[in-house]
Amino acid sequence: MFLPMLFRRQKGRLILSVAGIALGVALGYGVHLVNRAAVEDVAAAVRTLAGEADLEVRGARGGFPDSVYVAVARVPGVELASPVLELDAGIAGGARIARTIRVVGVDILRAAALQPNLVLEDRYQLLAPDKAFLSASAAEALRLGKGDELHLMVGQKSVRLFVAGVLPAASLRGNAVLTDIATAQWRLDRLGELNRLDVRLSRGFNKEIIIKKIQDLLPPGVHVSQLQTLEEASGYPSRSYRVNLNVLAMVALFTGGFLVFSAQALEVARRRGEHALLRVLGTTRAQIFRMVLAEAAALGAAGAAIGLALGYALAIVAMKASGGDLGAGMFRGSIPELHLSLLSALLYFVSGIMVAVAGAVLPALDAARTPAARALKAGDEQLMFQRLSPAWPGLACIALGAALAFPGPIGGVPVFGYAAIACILVGSIALMPWVSKKVFEFLPLPRQPGLALALAQLRAAPGKAAVSLAAIVASFSLMAAMAIMVSSFRQSVDAWLDTVLPAELYFRTTHAGDTGYLEPGFEEQVRALPQIARADFLRSGRILLDPARPPLVLIARDRAARAFPMVGGQGPGNVWVSEAVSDVYGISVSQTVIFPLNGKNHPFVVAGVFRDYARQHGAVLMERADYVALTGDRRVNDAALWLAPGVTPAQAMDAVRALPGGGALEMAAPGEIREASLRIFDRSFAITYAMEAVAVIVGLFGLSSSLGAMVLARRREFGMLRHLGLTRGQIGGMLAMEGGLLASLGAAAGLAAGAAISLVLIYVVNRQSFNWSMEIHWPVGFLFSLVLVLVFLAVITAMLSGREAMGMAAVRAVREDW
Repeated sequence: MFLPMLFRRQKGRLILSVAGIALGVALGYGVHLVNRAAVEDVAAAVRTLAGEADLEVRGARGGFPDSVYVAVARVPGVELASPVLELDAGIAGGARIARTIRVVGVDILRAAALQPNLVLEDRYQLLAPDKAFLSASAAEALRLGKGDELHLMVGQKSVRLFVAGVLPAASLRGNAVLTDIATAQWRLDRLGELNRLDVRLSRGFNKEIIIKKIQDLLPPGVHVSQLQTLEEASGYPSRSYRVNLNVLAMVALFTGGFLVFSAQALEVARRRGEHALLRVLGTTRAQIFRMVLAEAAALGAAGAAIGLALGYALAIVAMKASGGDLGAGMFRGSIPELHLSLLSALLYFVSGIMVAVAGAVLPALDAARTPAARALKAGDEQLMFQRLSPAWPGLACIALGAALAFPGPIGGVPVFGYAAIACILVGSIALMPWVSKKVFEFLPLPRQPGLALALAQLRAAPGKAAVSLAAIVASFSLMAAMAIMVSSFRQSVDAWLDTVLPAELYFRTTHAGDTGYLEPGFEEQVRALPQIARADFLRSGRILLDPARPPLVLIARDRAARAFPMVGGQGPGNVWVSEAVSDVYGISVSQTVIFPLNGKNHPFVVAGVFRDYARQHGAVLMERADYVALTGDRRVNDAALWLAPGVTPAQAMDAVRALPGGGALEMAAPGEIREASLRIFDRSFAITYAMEAVAVIVGLFGLSSSLGAMVLARRREFGMLRHLGLTRGQIGGMLAMEGGLLASLGAAAGLAAGAAISLVLIYVVNRQSFNWSMEIHWPVGFLFSLVLVLVFLAVITAMLSGREAMGMAAVRAVREDW
């Protein structure tokens, strides 16, 4: 009975509440669908390639001798072992759509027994030299088919493979090419080398015992794992990114909850007399409480249902536009498929209802607790939320948030950091009745009657002011916090690039990959060029310390101590580790650590910890001379060039390209690299910007709705003021001042809360999620502009609402008081 009447009378504000819940649910459900599809696709790729294997022996891309395969195959309890060489190879020709491709070399006879999906009618074509099958994704991306040629970069040479066919999508996922293991070893210059073994065990043997026996046979840096561990590890690289996206989506839903709070609080205030009359007629406090919550639940259910449909549509659009990584570049070559889940849809539907109900709890309590006799008196709505005026609940929440910022992560996820943000936000909003009362009492009364009345109104009704301030503080604080965090991150990346790009020209072999390198002879030719004053070279590799985590990047370069900005203390030693390595593995300065290189364990002393934004999962840095002495590997991947006096970058590029094999190099000046790096940064945060904008828009609509509802509820007051001689212009100025004061106070409180939240984001959430440190940077101009926009919109909204409220005759407005 009450819901249809409520909708007819207040449909605009209720539609806005439904829209807030719908947007929150849509963002949460859409992000969940995309993340779930991407992770399942990557895990499915692991399962597809492993097939019916029980264990997998895996080393870093450097590999291990194929004699390990023979030893493992002879372990009692090993029914079948299938050797694999899996590498990322650069694509010759600089294709923009795909820079690298995953080359999977298998023994097709053994692989067919483990991977049923690879059993093709013409699979024995792989036994012919240089034959390969493309995955469906690679064939589409490279526009190649049966009979075409695929050219790969190995060192500075181009290697040709003949496409024997295209595999079904379920056989090989991502941008990949399947070839015979002999072809892969020969053509990729990895003779006698493997980097993976797929192992199936015989029945009746203890798996743990077999794992231990196999591990004892493996060289340092090579590990044996169960397939489940590898599936979980496949989603590890993107886990922090996905968790943060989900939290952002929940922020939008949280903001929608404040819209419901605002709408329900103002509706309860408007219907105060109606609820009192129901109490007089026999309705109990509990029934009033349940009625208000039922109205909110109906709003939440409507919003959640719309949000689920909208979220699915958003997921489809986002997948097509940005891929499974939503633009972050973590699932290159992945084309996941969206799958609806009844359980997840039900959870998001229930969450929409619960958030709406939570937003209505305080208004429902206020409606139920207000004595009927008092509520029937005119002006009683000014006293709403009097119980919230003490400051201690808000201060307690903020103190709890500060305390929660100190514990470490749980399973690599900053759970306490997110809880700290929630407590600071809730505490800041809970403080607003007390803060607004103190601030408005402190301000002197102006001499103008309209402005004096505006300030007196805000002083007399701090609870109603807090309702409007809740939406402002919730959205503006989160927006300010994200703006400060992103600005700090971007400025820190910019400063980091200044340190890591000191040279005048850079070149590299391929965009990424394991087969790109320069021979030592080419290095000497570059150093001998008259256009080059100095050249520092770099060799990169990988170290696998934990099969459940991504491998570390090994960086061996000339003048290593000056390559990256150092953080923390420094001491004597021969390796440096990035912040991620220090945090995840607990490695500190002056500590002796063991790292596997070239199949042997070597002790190193950590000389320092460096900042590295390019390799999220960790890097180890050492002098190239030490690396060459330990491994004998004199190849390089990248170079930094300082030019001779009077030589331009273009002249140096021409000189390098004129060398044998120089035409295949990528060259760029530091300015180009900086621009490209910051462009990648902005693309990675594009979804963050979009979700932040949604939260701000929802908050602004909430402000407009609250001000409009408050103004419309005061029509009798305006009529009385007109009888007392105030003009429409004076009343309009009064409303403009109310809106401006509310927005200014809300923006100030939002900035304060946002600054506190940004500290948690920068020093807790970001550090525990991505293991990066950064310096804080305050985007003063941007935040000031947003404050001005917010105040301007509040003033305009209040004035427009006032014109509507004053549109009726003054006598009609006050007739209810006669």
